[in-house]
Amino acid sequence: MGTGTKTPNSGILRSGILQSGVLGKIAMLLADPEGTITGCSEAALNIFGNTPVEVLGRPVAAFFLHGDSAERDKLQQTMLAEALKHGYYKTSLLFQPKSGKTFAGELSVTALRAASSAPTGLVVTFSVAEEVLKLAPVPSIRTDEEDSAHTVSREIDGTNLILASPLMHRFMRMVDRVAGHTESVLITGETGTGKELIARTIHQSSNRSSRPWVDINCAALPENLVESELFGYEKGAFTGADSSRAGLFEMADKGTLFLDEIGELQLQTQVKLLRVLDGYPFYRLGGHRKIKVDVRIVAATNPDLDAAVRDGRFREDLFHRLGQFQLRVPPLRERPEDIVALAEHFLNVKKPGSLFTPDAVSALLSHSWPGNVRELRNLVARVAVESRQPEIHKSQITDAMSGNPVAQRQAASMPVGNLDSMEEQMIIRALERSGGHRSQAAEQLGISRRTLSRKLKEYNININSADAANSLGFISIEQQKFFRARVTLDVLLKNQKGEEVRAQGVNLSAGGMGIDGLKEPMKFTGILDVSFPLPESSTIFQAKARIVWFGGEGRVGLRFSVIDPALFEQLQHWTNKKMKDEGWELPS
Repeated sequence: MGTGTKTPNSGILRSGILQSGVLGKIAMLLADPEGTITGCSEAALNIFGNTPVEVLGRPVAAFFLHGDSAERDKLQQTMLAEALKHGYYKTSLLFQPKSGKTFAGELSVTALRAASSAPTGLVVTFSVAEEVLKLAPVPSIRTDEEDSAHTVSREIDGTNLILASPLMHRFMRMVDRVAGHTESVLITGETGTGKELIARTIHQSSNRSSRPWVDINCAALPENLVESELFGYEKGAFTGADSSRAGLFEMADKGTLFLDEIGELQLQTQVKLLRVLDGYPFYRLGGHRKIKVDVRIVAATNPDLDAAVRDGRFREDLFHRLGQFQLRVPPLRERPEDIVALAEHFLNVKKPGSLFTPDAVSALLSHSWPGNVRELRNLVARVAVESRQPEIHKSQITDAMSGNPVAQRQAASMPVGNLDSMEEQMIIRALERSGGHRSQAAEQLGISRRTLSRKLKEYNININSADAANSLGFISIEQQKFFRARVTLDVLLKNQKGEEVRAQGVNLSAGGMGIDGLKEPMKFTGILDVSFPLPESSTIFQAKARIVWFGGEGRVGLRFSVIDPALFEQLQHWTNKKMKDEGWELPS
């Protein structure tokens, strides 16, 4: 028996070297179009622990999700519906044979069709992937492969965004949803998580992608220059202003302006920024001509902006205006699948053909990565440069970590070493004494908060505030009514003349829905009666509605105008559930 290694980002044995028993086996079943088993392989009998008589003639789902008949019925229905409609179905689930052990695996179903395209049967394969030592709750059946661990790469302005963990796939779907809106976005997250890359993704995936992208780090500029950088200045506005200059807002007109470390803006600038966000024109410094721009703001900050609001250092109204959508980039320690995928990517960039040994992978996974992706990238680059062999071993990883100031500072009892090391340790001590409160730490150190922020970035220090949110994102009350969940609904429309037509609902929100297949939309202008079955209920939803946009090819958007309060409450409850399922946290 061999010792094949696991693929860390999928939980599947990477090599073809299998353990004894059922682990790594592939079962094959033949079934009729009704999902009843008509044939099975020898491996299937070994996995299930049954005889041919016990297997043949039973539904496919009878051998999975043991102990939960409702989930088995749901699996059978979903499997048949998807396979017969699209020709293929795949899902991940848990399986418990007669032996009592629990295994994870992947179920794939392919439809067989005759020359007339009529279904003649099903080919079912089940690959046993991983033993689960303790019987875990059976996960809900998923038809979306994006919820499973798999690695993809998205290129954002020349940078590869590597996604492997289910958490990051879920997060990026939220990012893509936000990109389709025009409202401002607030991105939070620890240092090194890639907040700017997420901001660039929002811009590149939006309707403004062909327009300017402009960015500024609010903590990197002296306080007296931030306002002139943002809003521009006229000749003679201050000493050294020898000519007029457009500000970043003007440069970003019709595009996106990214404000990094927005918590460092002084209050006077915050007031002016709020007015621009509310659509008011502004003046350049020393100017007399009003300037109006159309700019989408994407801002980023560390997770302590709530504390800044409480302390009066950041305006509450600006905080809420910026946070129509809030996205929290998960730290690397919350998504271990990404650690290995990113490390392999960085290693391939620096030293193609190299690889990590299994013990090196274990070392990578056991580290907490306080500096997140930036720390991982720097460590891999260092190891790649120093290594003379194609294989990277655990000792090389641990040696690199021990030489990292981030790791060294955990063991320091007194400030020792060179001047930079002593300064770094003093900053950490002050933050620990203040519970992560930056203003108090800066006061203890005798420096300004802006200087402290610069030092934190320089030394790659991150101290989490105790009340940092753990959700992936926050959606404001104002934006909830625009949240549209994907659906497939049979919708009945009736115009004022009593003419009726059936179409397909493709998305649904508390305020309206998208319709596809309305062949003569001009017949249905004005007030309409709309009815459809409310998803996940036995309720027939009825309301008055109006077409508010035409998309061509029978695609239209409806806005509900008159709804019974009880029906609206049901609809809102359903949309709120969909928002939470997607990862959004709602205001209490």
